[in-house]
Amino acid sequence: MNYKVSHPTKNINCEINLPSSKSISNRLLIIRSLCNDYFNIENLSNSNDTISLVKALNSSKKNIDVGHAGTTFRFLTAFFAIQKNKEFILTGSKRLRNRPIKDLVKALQEMGAKIEYMENEGFAPLRIIGSKLKGGSIQINAGISSQFISAILLISPTLENGIQLEVTKDLVSKPYILMTLKLMAYFGIKWSWNKNIISIRQQPYISKNYEVEADWSSASFWFEIAALSKKCKIKLKRVRENSIQGDKKIVDLFTSLGVSSVFKHESLLLTKSEKKTFPKKIDLIESPDLYQPLKCTLYAKDINTEILGLQTLKDKESNRVAVVKKELEKLSSSKRIKTYKDHRMAMSFAPLCLKFGELQINNIEVVNKSYTNFWNDLTKAGFIIYPLSD
Repeated sequence: MNYKVSHPTKNINCEINLPSSKSISNRLLIIRSLCNDYFNIENLSNSNDTISLVKALNSSKKNIDVGHAGTTFRFLTAFFAIQKNKEFILTGSKRLRNRPIKDLVKALQEMGAKIEYMENEGFAPLRIIGSKLKGGSIQINAGISSQFISAILLISPTLENGIQLEVTKDLVSKPYILMTLKLMAYFGIKWSWNKNIISIRQQPYISKNYEVEADWSSASFWFEIAALSKKCKIKLKRVRENSIQGDKKIVDLFTSLGVSSVFKHESLLLTKSEKKTFPKKIDLIESPDLYQPLKCTLYAKDINTEILGLQTLKDKESNRVAVVKKELEKLSSSKRIKTYKDHRMAMSFAPLCLKFGELQINNIEVVNKSYTNFWNDLTKAGFIIYPLSD
């Protein structure tokens, strides 16, 4: 389905219950599956990615199809590799089958994992026969995806020799690796990170209940809305100031774009403030998911900034740098936005109606990957949305 999106006043006044973090939720689900004792997860994400992981972990079938869920696929690759004497066929959508998995598979194979490529080498689908992995000293290319590293770290306490994981080349999305390690520490795991080696000995996870905080990646679209509005008072609920999510960096980025952020009682209030000079160059190597809402905001405000650290974006749900450029260039002649089966495309371009007038967002259901209530929340903020048949 396609939507027409507009805003009559460009004045925003609303309170929003942001979705729970799917990044935290997915890590918790793997940890719980590796725990001897069950624990409760409060406010688990209801995103498609998390739902696909829940279904996979609870499935008794050999064939597991995770759709577009890249994090789910990578975490399960490592998790299934240690499920002794069980066989799995792990696959996903066409786009997912074009996303690289070779560096993760190679590292697991070096530990003794029995993983085969069923079609093209380096890509899904995979045939996995669970076995006892030896762990030990392993190298992995850290410049492809932090999810490869997190997938290995999550299973590492169960390995007989633990792990000494050497991360080589330029590390991307480091905050996501730190998120994984901090969550593991909450559940009793001791670890160390010296220079480029992460060490974890064999040890048990300790069961504890956990409440998932709101998703900072989802908050980024409300910062974009605040920046492009005439006036705003946006209250984002359940947002933690001491968050373990790296995308909290959005607060600092948007301060220079005229957005004031004040924390109060696990909520965040966004209002307009005096604009400052935005940097001529920024590096998003640690928070590449912020690229789309930031780039769209900068374009709408006619600000030229060189954005570095985007090398992982070509292998996301879409080639994000390329498709953002293509759709922004179309705005002068067409108000129809393609989303390329990428949730962040829909959520980054919808706020641009505050600058460019009514826009058509195609295939609006893509937001379900991470933020199922996005369109309903826009209506709370005064946006006018109506569906089109095609």
